[in-house]
Amino acid sequence: MDKSTTTINVNGRLMDFSVPQVMGILNVTPDSFYAASRQQTAAGIAGRVRQIIEEGGSIIDIGAYSSRSNAEDISPEEEMNRLRQGLDIVFQEKPDAIVSVDTFRADVARMCVEEYGVAIINDIAAGEMDADMFATVARLRVPYIMMHMKGTPQTMQQQPHYDNLLQEVMYYFSERVARLRDLGACDIILDPGFGFGKTLGHNYELLDKLEELTAFELPLLVGVSRKSMIYRLLGGGPEEALNGTSVINTICLMKGADILRVHDVKAAVEAVSLFTEMNKFHRPALSI
Repeated sequence: MDKSTTTINVNGRLMDFSVPQVMGILNVTPDSFYAASRQQTAAGIAGRVRQIIEEGGSIIDIGAYSSRSNAEDISPEEEMNRLRQGLDIVFQEKPDAIVSVDTFRADVARMCVEEYGVAIINDIAAGEMDADMFATVARLRVPYIMMHMKGTPQTMQQQPHYDNLLQEVMYYFSERVARLRDLGACDIILDPGFGFGKTLGHNYELLDKLEELTAFELPLLVGVSRKSMIYRLLGGGPEEALNGTSVINTICLMKGADILRVHDVKAAVEAVSLFTEMNKFHRPALSI
């Protein structure tokens, strides 16, 4: 895929992927897996928004429903209340911010776009947990991130099995991309879903074959930030997983990732800068 020609429309502005983008995570939840990422006070949310922007993040991804394994299932009303509080503060701090909302619920997505002008919907379930999601994002005409997940956040790690991991992931995306395009959806972004319905081995097999997903010629987002696929190998917990995160993010950049979704924005921006500098020396071969 020629990254210099790949763009998405975010609130009337083109975002291009000639240089990969960094998405900073803003969790307005009490139970996200990485405790240091949780922000529930006005001051904490405002501080996190400033940090993401100052450290070079280009997208703020706000989530109000924890998608960690065995997470509590909260009501749509509670999710909306948390998001309204968070989005009010985000846009007070940074009125022109490019904001993505992490939700699998169509009504929540619609509220965020219609009431706040949110630019992107980030759905961990790729429409599987709300039958109205595809039609909703197509009607809203906003970029849509669809993630591969087997099961739900409550069941996804109960002995996940694949006969052929890459083949199943590719089919999962091809079927859903076709449905979205039939509905007139505009910009589609793929997320292979590291850690969602996958064993440790599945995660590294998927990492090894990540470049295969560029065959869709769609932007590719990866979210490995401080996940258990790192600290289960290296020891410790999420708090000790920054170095491993940077290593895997760099591997993903070299395999075609366009967006890094991260807790640690500065480290990811530095990885992108180093990768981009090296990539300057990749010149296309001259045709004879």
